[in-house]
Amino acid sequence: MKYIICFIILAFSYNAGIAQQLKPGFNRDEYIDLMKLSAQFGDSAYAASIPVPAGYRLLYRSPVVGLLNCWELWMREDGVAIISIRGTVADKISWLANFYAAMVPAKGCLQISRSDSFSYKLADNPRATVHIGWLVSTAFLSKTILSEIDSLYQAGTKEMIIMGHSQGGAIAYLLTAWLFHLQKQHLLAEDIRFKTYCSAAPKPGNLYFAYDYEAATQGGWAFNVVNAADWVPEAPVSIQTLDDYNSINPFTHIKSFIKKQKWPGRWALSYAYGRMNKPNRKAARNYRKYLGGFVAKLIKKQLPEYVPPVYSSNMDYVRTGAFIVLQPDENYYKIFPQDGKNIFVNHMHAPYIYLAKKLSIRE
Repeated sequence: MKYIICFIILAFSYNAGIAQQLKPGFNRDEYIDLMKLSAQFGDSAYAASIPVPAGYRLLYRSPVVGLLNCWELWMREDGVAIISIRGTVADKISWLANFYAAMVPAKGCLQISRSDSFSYKLADNPRATVHIGWLVSTAFLSKTILSEIDSLYQAGTKEMIIMGHSQGGAIAYLLTAWLFHLQKQHLLAEDIRFKTYCSAAPKPGNLYFAYDYEAATQGGWAFNVVNAADWVPEAPVSIQTLDDYNSINPFTHIKSFIKKQKWPGRWALSYAYGRMNKPNRKAARNYRKYLGGFVAKLIKKQLPEYVPPVYSSNMDYVRTGAFIVLQPDENYYKIFPQDGKNIFVNHMHAPYIYLAKKLSIRE
């Protein structure tokens, strides 16, 4: 089977020559094509309503693994490969990946079974943290993705697009960061060029992960496309505490500052500080308790050999990457009624494609 895939790759790459096909910057038509490929994960009726664009061929579809995670490998006629990651499906197991929302360090090792672990580095900053549920999904997908990337490279393909919509976009963030750091560690060919299109993706990690990801992909090599009417990119809930600031900040020595003040100013400042600081800390603890420990018990029913890691104390989720914002207009709301009966009316492929077509070719 692998020899057949290599032959197809070579056939598609023949007319592409050695010229670089991937260009930096957001390309509307490129994004719309990727969305049409992403829609093929839907049922037959859904996929038929958004057909595959001309010039693409499906080479591989992964087995369903982990928390019902799956990906497809497509080849574009100019020799660019597309890694398309499936989003959430209508099953509670798939939703567990979203609700498993405690954070873990962006460098470490996950024990996903008795015989299989996933060593990862997604950021250089030791304070960077990421969403554990989507990291578990990335871990399960990583094996086949890395294997197919190696096959592509051996066949001469060095340009690849990573694409994911919704949960698939969240995984695409983490996958991109992981592959980039494999290249930095000389564990993956450094002349492979990756370009990433996250679409309707929620927030994948904290500010320090965002800084690292944005620095690694700046120059037009990664985007998150969001519909301004879509609630999913607003998730997960973010809880910022004073511990989430850089170490040098106005609050670093606030306790010693308060102690130096005269009474009753000292009492007033201490009371105000506690009222502002304690509720967020308590909320973060509850976040870890329920969306970490409690959901992990549900995860283990599906993945009995999975070993939950130690969670980070922070829950400061932030928007990550360069954003392309799709702004709904009056006609949009006529086509996609906002009656509240369908909470995903602004989130599916059709509204995103509709709004993307209104953009200029390059934004």
